[in-house]
Amino acid sequence: MRPFDEEQQSFNKSSLDEETLLSGQFWGELRVFLAVAKTKSFNRAAEITNTSQPTVSRQVKRLQDVVGSQLFISTPRGVKLTQKGEALAQALSRLDHTLFSITSDLKAESREAEGTVRVSITDGLNAFFAAPALVQFSAQYPKIQLHLKNPLNVMNLRENQTDMMIITMPSESSGIQFRKLGQLHFIPVVAKDYIQKYGLPTRNNLEQHLFIQSEYYLAKTGLWDGWQQAVSRGRVAHHCDNSFAYGMLVKAGHGIGLLGSYTLMEPCAVPLEIGLRISVPLYLIAFTERLNARPVRLVFDWLSDIFGSNNPWFSDELKLNNPPSEYDAGFRKMFNLEASDGNSSR
Repeated sequence: MRPFDEEQQSFNKSSLDEETLLSGQFWGELRVFLAVAKTKSFNRAAEITNTSQPTVSRQVKRLQDVVGSQLFISTPRGVKLTQKGEALAQALSRLDHTLFSITSDLKAESREAEGTVRVSITDGLNAFFAAPALVQFSAQYPKIQLHLKNPLNVMNLRENQTDMMIITMPSESSGIQFRKLGQLHFIPVVAKDYIQKYGLPTRNNLEQHLFIQSEYYLAKTGLWDGWQQAVSRGRVAHHCDNSFAYGMLVKAGHGIGLLGSYTLMEPCAVPLEIGLRISVPLYLIAFTERLNARPVRLVFDWLSDIFGSNNPWFSDELKLNNPPSEYDAGFRKMFNLEASDGNSSR
């Protein structure tokens, strides 16, 4: 029996009749291929798909045999898509987004405040603000589940397969709505333990100090030039591209890091006066069609409040000694920082 109406002959004679394409194994290999294409890494793709690197390599090789084309080229900096691989990745990405939108809409047909809302947010913003504030939000809307994800692509909402994302540049794409939030202020920070071991870094002695570098700050946009110049005067102790681990390296006293000003809530963090301050605007973007679902709209408005300019840490003017507020109360309570605030140097 044909799966489609007899009048739709174009479907009946399509490649869906090919047993290989109908197999679950083939669709699984396409999913693995898309993970490699997005991350440019077999190891990272293995983490995302919850499998092993040899399994990823084996599935990609079998997929290449099935389609009869080489999809990747290995380079010293990771894997690179061939022209055929790029075309397949783009097609799969569109299909992936379509399927995600359809399933999300089916799950959220109800306008009741119930369902799962997916949010792409960096580790730092999540740990200091979103996660602690979720206690109160969940008490008000107990049937809304948040899926908080570290973004795979900090500029592309569709690639992250989430309903919304906090970014530093507005998106003008069709079908996407954005809202201006507050300012994210980056400052050079060092741990008290580092100062005890190496002394206080100043504008005049950076040649004697260690830095924690990130590939994110190496972007040639002009925004990070001041940081790159400061790092060039000293020595890079470690590189780290995971925002949470980056902060932990700084906290452990391994070197000077460039962090959001809100990390000064940590009693061990000391801001440095080396003539370096970088501020970038924050935006919350979401799929317009998903905002029609009440749970998504509620989370959108909730995040807009947390990361808006009313939050002292994201106000237009950088302040290093913000008093405790409702926006960071959750973090301070979780880590019992209220008592230590009076003893922490700023």
